[in-house]
Amino acid sequence: MKLPQVPTPDEVIDKAFNRASKAASKVRSSKLHPRVKGRRIEEVRVETACETINSTFNRIITGTPIIEELPEFYQDYIDIVVGVDQYKHSLGAVFWALGVLKQIESQYTSRIRKSDSLSAIPIRKEAYGRIVSVVKRIGDELDFLDFAKRELKHMPNINFDAVRVVIAGFPNVGKSTLLNNITDASPKVANYPFTTQGLQIGNYELNFKQYQIIDTPGLLDRSINDMNEIELNAIAALEHLGNIIIYIFDPSETSGFLMENQYLLYAEIKKVFETPMICLFNKTDLLADDSVIEEYSEKIDDPIFRTSINDLSKIDEIKNLIENMGKSFASQDEYNQKYALRHPRK
Repeated sequence: MKLPQVPTPDEVIDKAFNRASKAASKVRSSKLHPRVKGRRIEEVRVETACETINSTFNRIITGTPIIEELPEFYQDYIDIVVGVDQYKHSLGAVFWALGVLKQIESQYTSRIRKSDSLSAIPIRKEAYGRIVSVVKRIGDELDFLDFAKRELKHMPNINFDAVRVVIAGFPNVGKSTLLNNITDASPKVANYPFTTQGLQIGNYELNFKQYQIIDTPGLLDRSINDMNEIELNAIAALEHLGNIIIYIFDPSETSGFLMENQYLLYAEIKKVFETPMICLFNKTDLLADDSVIEEYSEKIDDPIFRTSINDLSKIDEIKNLIENMGKSFASQDEYNQKYALRHPRK
């Protein structure tokens, strides 16, 4: 998500007063009557300073998406990463400052116009003091918005026109490898838990239809209250993005997780999300026999594939199944109907 640049309070003030000085210089070189010129110089300083800051604050407000208009996944993502309440509070503070600065501009320019040239200077200085006070007062909120911009810079780019497939499972069971094999993505893969530090996304097209595969960070079988930020992002992806879920088992247990625990997580996901699922028993080349696969296959009603990390022979079959399952999904989901029509692509 692209967010506007957020300057520091000092940068806001310096820019405003520098522009005010330049505007005053133009008036000073004009041919106005001396009695009028003095008042006009101070009036222009206040006007320009307020208008410069208001322009900056307006850019921040209008350039920041309205949280309620975003897809639910993005709302959850923002809440997990930076906190929606603080995000709204900080934007509200900027909006408050905008209103106060307009009042200051109106009040002090009116006072200056009614004064003489000598009295206009202390009035302008008083206005400057109030301007600085207002900007400094929302310094923490500006700092937070700058922090949010940095943290949300790498928010996943979700294609809501595509059939979206979320890959789930315990850490180190082969999710990133599957994503790499099935799409054009090249995520980092390493043999230790939590190697995927964010949602990894790949895309492909088949028979003129777009597909997006989303690799979630490894999930652990524990309550949401005990989950870390990475795991919460995965839950948000499962809840709001997946038209289909591919759940990967590691029957070899070389990932460090027992099959019983892997099955319990699968059963919990199936119960909570009610999303069509495909099951992959991965790392089959590491098994001495198939008894563990046979045991757990009897408990699963979803389509099952047996794969290994280096075996690409089942990729086309998996894609074909995704295509058949995806035919039941509309080309535009609720987000496209309610949000995209208000914000057409350029």
